[in-house]
Amino acid sequence: LAAIQQLKVGQKLNEGKTKQIFELLDQPGLVLVQSKDQITAGNAVRKDQMEGKAAIANKTTSCVFQLLQESGIKTAFVKQHSDTAFIAAHCEMIPIEWVCRRVATGSFLKRNPGVKEGYRFSPLKMEMFFKDDANNDPQWSEEQLLEAKFCLAGLTIGQCEVDIMNHSTVAIFEILEKAWATQNCTLVDMKIEFGVNVKTQEIVLADVIDNDSWRLWPAGDRSQQKDKQVYRDLKEVTPEAMQMVKRNFEWVSERVKLLLKPQASSRVVVLMGSTSDMAHCEKIRKACTFYGIPCVLRVTSAHKGPDETLRIKAEYEGDGIPTVFVAVAGRSNGLGPVMSGNTAYPVINCPPLTPDWGSQDVWSSLRMPSGLGCSTVLSPEASAQFAAQIFGLSDHLVWCKLRASMLNTWVSLKLADKKLQACSL
Repeated sequence: LAAIQQLKVGQKLNEGKTKQIFELLDQPGLVLVQSKDQITAGNAVRKDQMEGKAAIANKTTSCVFQLLQESGIKTAFVKQHSDTAFIAAHCEMIPIEWVCRRVATGSFLKRNPGVKEGYRFSPLKMEMFFKDDANNDPQWSEEQLLEAKFCLAGLTIGQCEVDIMNHSTVAIFEILEKAWATQNCTLVDMKIEFGVNVKTQEIVLADVIDNDSWRLWPAGDRSQQKDKQVYRDLKEVTPEAMQMVKRNFEWVSERVKLLLKPQASSRVVVLMGSTSDMAHCEKIRKACTFYGIPCVLRVTSAHKGPDETLRIKAEYEGDGIPTVFVAVAGRSNGLGPVMSGNTAYPVINCPPLTPDWGSQDVWSSLRMPSGLGCSTVLSPEASAQFAAQIFGLSDHLVWCKLRASMLNTWVSLKLADKKLQACSL
């Protein structure tokens, strides 16, 4: 409470079943999201106090939002403020719950008789529900959402906005699914909400994502479920039963911290034939940094000093860190082929082509002797992306950045098209 008072908390803006939203008088555009020790099910038909739930939920949602933000997903989350509260951008909430399902279970089975529990959705199954407690949050179609013509913080929710939320929900689910897989946990389904940032008029992931938001099955086994479904399934709420529910929530809040840790080390080593290629190589290093991959620059010539080139290769092979070599050599590219013929690690050619001889020089990177497997990527940024895709197979944090980058590229194109259409009209 003392920490909250230091923030100059203003009036209560909203209150839900498990949280309260307060304005921050000294930080315009931001709010305080305060969790409560209440757990509910069936639109609060069942509700109980669970001591410590506020802190557990706040820890969980803060870690989840940190993972998503570090991946590149735009969220309302700013920072964790206390054990039971976090600071977020002030948003006008879009009254829709977006539900994303990988495995058929729960209410989906009731609404779709004949589908067996465990049916796997590939691609993911998307559903949306209008937030209306009085009518038990009815399922809505996309057409109903469009016809509602919601206007929030000055932004009208039209086709573009619906498409952005749809694609974002899929990306967010896939990122969290990939992260939970590192803990041998199946993310079965999940619900999220979006809001419109009152300052930027931008749609962002908002509200919370905690153990009320998903179904988690360790080892894909429903009998081991750790989420709120355990509370929903209770035939009788007893102190012993509530302790079991609390232990599950605590298990999730501890495991979720592990999602922020990389599962494997990685490294890109850029070999340039001359320091005249430094600007080209710096672009590779900058792009590697974006994906969270350490990048080392070295100067060596396979033509003029092959012994030194192979010594440098051995230096990076010897420490056990998974490495991708990027060969940057113009004119006659000896670096890539020599490296590829002498290491089992991946080698990417990224020649700095010039306008005069580039069309001829590139063949030294494309035409390889038999037995060599180095690829050629002309763009320095794309060569770093290719390296990231290799490392993403074993490091979920790199993969998550790649997935978020795909989403952000798609959203930027969607918004650019919307702007162009508005200008044309």
